[in-house]
Amino acid sequence: MTAAAVTTDPDPVPGTATVPPTPTRTATTAASVPAATRRPALDWRIRFGALSLIWGFSFLLIKVGTEGYAPFQVTLGRLLSGTAVLAVAMVVRRERLPRTARTWGHLAVAAFFLNALPFSLFAYSELTIPSTLAGICNATSPLWGMALSLVALSEDRPTRRRVAGLGLGFLGVLTVLGAWQGFSGLDFSGTAMALLASLSYPIGWIYVRRTLAGSGSSTLALTGSQLFLGTVQIALVTPLFTSAPDGFPLLPTLAVVALGALGTGLAVLLQYGLVQEVGPTTAQMVTYFIPVIATAAGVAVLGEQLSWNTPVGALIVLAGAALTQSRARTPRPTPRP
Repeated sequence: MTAAAVTTDPDPVPGTATVPPTPTRTATTAASVPAATRRPALDWRIRFGALSLIWGFSFLLIKVGTEGYAPFQVTLGRLLSGTAVLAVAMVVRRERLPRTARTWGHLAVAAFFLNALPFSLFAYSELTIPSTLAGICNATSPLWGMALSLVALSEDRPTRRRVAGLGLGFLGVLTVLGAWQGFSGLDFSGTAMALLASLSYPIGWIYVRRTLAGSGSSTLALTGSQLFLGTVQIALVTPLFTSAPDGFPLLPTLAVVALGALGTGLAVLLQYGLVQEVGPTTAQMVTYFIPVIATAAGVAVLGEQLSWNTPVGALIVLAGAALTQSRARTPRPTPRP
């Protein structure tokens, strides 16, 4: 997933915007007006499908963008476009920016791990690996999050179901990579960067959970500020590693703008609205459609090759991720006669 944003709750899914999939609380926000007064014009199922398509096609857009621009330039363009969309939303909703230096400092760290670093790594990875593989690597974020939370978050206790999901998920990763063939034909650097990008998300979420919970600012304000700081970070780094582009090729330029405006801007607003309307548990299910759409888009549009182990491994990864996010049902008390 490609539009990670500030969260204040546990167990987020990669790229979730504003509120993660299994929260226990949400940030105070101006949008907490009763649903009856802010009923969306489109049914939530339509918006859910749109969000799945946007995030699923993001990996294809990265691939197209890197055909005309350097990876850091792709990242800078998407962050600029995404920040612009959220800035407009903040003005319309009259959101206030965070006021304390402490909050801005924590947001700068969050922007690095949730935006600047993973966005850049995915862009670099797709120079040498297909967009389908990048999308599947992205699906490993819940597995990394599960593993890290057991170490970093004392309240997250391991259960047999979650440990089994972790093992199953990484078995799926080995299937995708063709471990039994000695990883032949695999670009190690590109694949490693895609997996590191997926690992960066839960590192950022854990940091945010420890530092920004109860900050007093709305989720939209925190997310917009985070994207702005990520844009500044990449703007400072890009001139050091790339030269100015010779031109602005139409298709890569449109891909980068769409990647930012849709996948990093509009997607945040869509996901936020879904969480508010149908709850985080239902909203998080978008995660399981992303690699499927990314794979279909890469094969159908870009003509990328697909061997049998890629979709099979992806299904195993998703099954493992689902187990790590599941919760054992609490037995209902037997009514007394």
